[in-house]
Amino acid sequence: MVPIGYMFKRIALRPAWLQVDSVTDIWSVSSCISPHFTDYVRFWLHNGYWLFDSPETAEAIAKRENIDLSDATLCYYEAYEDEFDGDQKSWSAITPEESFVTDVRPPNGSKLVGYDVVTFSVRTTPECSPLSCNAIATQLPVNAHCLLQTLDEARSALEAGVFENSEPGPFRILAVYTVDR
Repeated sequence: MVPIGYMFKRIALRPAWLQVDSVTDIWSVSSCISPHFTDYVRFWLHNGYWLFDSPETAEAIAKRENIDLSDATLCYYEAYEDEFDGDQKSWSAITPEESFVTDVRPPNGSKLVGYDVVTFSVRTTPECSPLSCNAIATQLPVNAHCLLQTLDEARSALEAGVFENSEPGPFRILAVYTVDR
């Protein structure tokens, strides 16, 4: 797994239309249901994975813009080294956008929440998380946070075509952690 960065998220409760009773909230990497703390790209302080190298960078934006983070959860993400092209049924290496400095400092204390499968068709920010956005969670065993429990489950589901007809890929598997603050 490759460290790719941090984000403050506002974790949403499971929407009523997502018919998975075991899911209580949505820890997806995308901002479709659980939004990022702000429209952060406009500040151009993100790294080559379009996240933040440190929590302090995001906190500085929040302070400057008077954004209250008291209801936000600090998440840390790692990515599986390869992304999956569903059309080609193949894996290929991921790399950060070279025009941005990428120097992610892993946290001292974190807890794994689960694994998300995220689309990156534009090759920039995390787009959709089909587990929640497209209700793929109704077809797979997910945890209370609408995430897969293991990397192997995510890889197997991608290779088996479970994510076909959800959103355009490629798909990346991201480990989602909560960070002690």
